[in-house]
Amino acid sequence: MKKTGLAILVAAAVAALLTACGGTGKQAANTNSSDLKKVTFVLDWTPNTNHTGLYVAEEKGYFKEEGLEVEIVQPPEDGAAVLVASGKAQFGMSFQDSMAPALAGENTLPITAVAAVIQHNTSGIISREGEGMASPKGMEGKKYATWDIPVEKAMVKDVVEADGGDFSKVQLIPSTVTDEVSALKSKSVDAIWIFYAWAGVKMEVEGLDTDYFAFADLNPVFDYYTPVIIGGNEFLKQEPETAKAFLRAVSKGYEDAGKDPEEAASILLKAAPELDEKLVMESQKYLADQYQAEAEKWGYIDPERWNRFYDWLNKNGLSSPEIPANAGFSNDYLPQ
Repeated sequence: MKKTGLAILVAAAVAALLTACGGTGKQAANTNSSDLKKVTFVLDWTPNTNHTGLYVAEEKGYFKEEGLEVEIVQPPEDGAAVLVASGKAQFGMSFQDSMAPALAGENTLPITAVAAVIQHNTSGIISREGEGMASPKGMEGKKYATWDIPVEKAMVKDVVEADGGDFSKVQLIPSTVTDEVSALKSKSVDAIWIFYAWAGVKMEVEGLDTDYFAFADLNPVFDYYTPVIIGGNEFLKQEPETAKAFLRAVSKGYEDAGKDPEEAASILLKAAPELDEKLVMESQKYLADQYQAEAEKWGYIDPERWNRFYDWLNKNGLSSPEIPANAGFSNDYLPQ
């Protein structure tokens, strides 16, 4: 995207942000306190258990303890990255795979991943139980709901062919899925890419028997970081102490969510009462030991794993120009 196009996109995104600020997410206590530094965080989607640590930090006063007033807003159509890059928001939620185009070439954006929300990639392909898709080769002849994104299709092709299958035999159906359970029950599609912590748990809650395989279990290259918290490069450069204060508070929020998922679920439901209570509770329990897993601390990004995925993109011609080593992430703002 040329600079002119980026400017138009930023203007549209800012307008959407101003609208979103009116009612998404509960603002921190003491919003009139002039001594609190204002920070805006843009979600990647509507509130869900990926975001719980933010709401826990807000509810328990961790942001206020760090001298911050944090407003959590929903994203414009084009996501959080443009707003964070433009400085209209300080932080946002993104994903290592979708960040790739922002890190090389004409479309580069000044953003940096500063924390891993979940330590491992929990995404994979889900299907109705017993229809032969417990492994990737079984997708041959079946209807797969695709977003028609090159990286997505390349990953599916990789695991299907590694399992001895023929990717050309997979029926790629343009995805219009808004409810994964209904899509599988109606047999409009046979296989869907999901994040198990939400859609997979939803299948369990609604009693649909499924088969599932996770990308990270099939190829360590696909154990990339999704989602991540991103910050704007200029903000990180100019206000590193504010960034560190924010991540100290957020770290506490996610650590608490891991220790007491039922309390965390209640806090998320308080902030987003429109969510299904049972789904939130079960999803929160699923994620309790996923936020940090075996990492030395919440939020840590392993350079080897980060680089391994981008190396795969480079080698498969999915990034032009190639993404440099160690591009797009930093552990420097996490609590030491």
